[in-house]
Amino acid sequence: MNELNNDRVKTKYTDDELQEFREIIERKLKVAKDDLDLLTDAYTNTSEHGTNDTSPTFKVLEEGQQVLSKEENSRLAARQMRFIQNLENALVRIENKTYGICRVTGKLISKERLRAVPHATLSIEAKNNQAKQKRI
Repeated sequence: MNELNNDRVKTKYTDDELQEFREIIERKLKVAKDDLDLLTDAYTNTSEHGTNDTSPTFKVLEEGQQVLSKEENSRLAARQMRFIQNLENALVRIENKTYGICRVTGKLISKERLRAVPHATLSIEAKNNQAKQKRI
């Protein structure tokens, strides 16, 4: 829902609004980086956790699980890195004062959407149209 400003459709967020979004993004970025550190530690950890004494069969099963777990953690870490990059790109858009402008329609993305998905570059309208195009 676009707000009206002097009988015109608002085309940019104010500095105060941008500051609110910056704070949201910076909080999410800190959590995302902490999560990435945990994931990276999980898939680069080489300790055996005392399995040298266990039966060979159990050790083979455990090693197989570790490989799967490391692969999954690696995929999750890659996804987390993309999320961090998207958040950092959103901070650049704030600096450029282009944050919150839909890259397809050129209209402002709703504050509600940006609060939920602060790295969004598409309005709900554009996102829905994109989904419709994929179904065709």
